[in-house]
Amino acid sequence: MLDGWLAPIVVLAVQLVFVFYSNKIVEKIADWHITKSDPFIHLLEYRLSFEKRKELEKNYPVDKLISVKKEVYEQARLRKGEVNSETLSQIFGKYGLKYCPENFSAKKVDVYQLVEKTRQKFNFPMPKIVVSNTLMPNAAASGPSPSRGVVLVTTGLLSQLDENEIMSVLGHEFSHLKGRDPLILFALMSTEFLFRFYVFLPLVPLLFTTFFFFLYFWGVMTLIFFVAKFFEARADLVSAMVIQQPKTLACALEKIGFKRLLPERIKSYRVHEWLNLDPHPPIYFRVNRLEKIENAATVKHPFIQSAKDVIKSFLDTLRR
Repeated sequence: MLDGWLAPIVVLAVQLVFVFYSNKIVEKIADWHITKSDPFIHLLEYRLSFEKRKELEKNYPVDKLISVKKEVYEQARLRKGEVNSETLSQIFGKYGLKYCPENFSAKKVDVYQLVEKTRQKFNFPMPKIVVSNTLMPNAAASGPSPSRGVVLVTTGLLSQLDENEIMSVLGHEFSHLKGRDPLILFALMSTEFLFRFYVFLPLVPLLFTTFFFFLYFWGVMTLIFFVAKFFEARADLVSAMVIQQPKTLACALEKIGFKRLLPERIKSYRVHEWLNLDPHPPIYFRVNRLEKIENAATVKHPFIQSAKDVIKSFLDTLRR
């Protein structure tokens, strides 16, 4: 019986260890590490029309295309990103592929310098910087505090955004570190978990063996993630206050979340976006809010203001 009562605390203790060492976990799973001595990411892109891409995938086996990609990557690594058209033409020709120089583009991003500029504005120690090689445009900050933080960016984000937009997104992530938001969200989830086992379950034990438990669980998780949207909205606002480029962040969010903007025109979808198990508010709300900001520095209580804005926009969605 005693073991049963201790089990929830043990589970939370293990999860807390993962939260405190989340920065180390993110560092381990990343593809590349950015340092002061190795600050750049080189992005090579070979663009094809939809028809050409389908034709290529049809006529060439996947393993051959992967081999081309690996050889291009190896040459880029050896030449520190400086791969020219002549080298690419040789690699393509080796595998029987036609190379068109006009389809090729290269972009060099000083990721270390962008993070350095951002952390100076926040007056933070320099975090570890890692890159995930994925087309999905995204960024994240992890760690229990600014002094133990790690910043992750994807190659998709670096390729789609310009430097000012990247800095504004980094500002959003640094805001999470500043507010210790991962710890706060963990505390919210843990409080509900302990309340469920030590208060609610002893009072209404039959509820947890019926369908009503699923209704309870869905309702409480929806509430927690709705509150989590306050913190995401605050991160947008703090980035606007510190980086001082709210419209740039709005533009970055439009690029990152463009697939969600179109369906968000539909009321039912908007309501779903407000009530789903995602800590992020709808993209339309975040973009509209940032575009209306004239002087973010005048905001005295970013969290309270963000909570008000989230609740007001949600209620407006229900009324329309």
